[in-house]
Amino acid sequence: MYHTLDEFYKEFEHERGETQKVFNALTDASLGQSVTKDHRTLGRMAWHLVTTYPEMTGYSGVEIKSVSKESPLPKVAAQIAQSYGAVTAELLDFMKANWKDSELQVEKDFYGEKWSIGLMLSILVKHEIHHRGQMTVLMRQAGLKVPGVYGPAYEDWPGYGQNPPEV
Repeated sequence: MYHTLDEFYKEFEHERGETQKVFNALTDASLGQSVTKDHRTLGRMAWHLVTTYPEMTGYSGVEIKSVSKESPLPKVAAQIAQSYGAVTAELLDFMKANWKDSELQVEKDFYGEKWSIGLMLSILVKHEIHHRGQMTVLMRQAGLKVPGVYGPAYEDWPGYGQNPPEV
């Protein structure tokens, strides 16, 4: 849980950048990749992250206008990546214009439970990290190069003068 807006901004700017790298690596052809036919596709999972912003933060009074929680899944990877950038920028703009640290302690109803806004923001970031990891597996299955997030991707090791880890 975050206790100051600066705590959130520092972590969110990093995580947002890492997620944007993953989104930017998607291709139109990769959007249909899924583990099995009854699971979310890569495109659907990416869009789920985008539409979570207006959905989850909307309970706290944040107004995101570029995408709604009901917006249909685009068929173009670049549009999904652009929309992710837009919703995350709107969240930051709203917070910087309207919130002070004390807002993080305010409790609201989120999905039938009382959460502080600081807790909601923490859950939002962890939710994104969780699905971003799932997306990288689907990206590998779709034949895409996965960008390094918390360390180098397999293909990045030679750039560090090292061999990739043994498999």
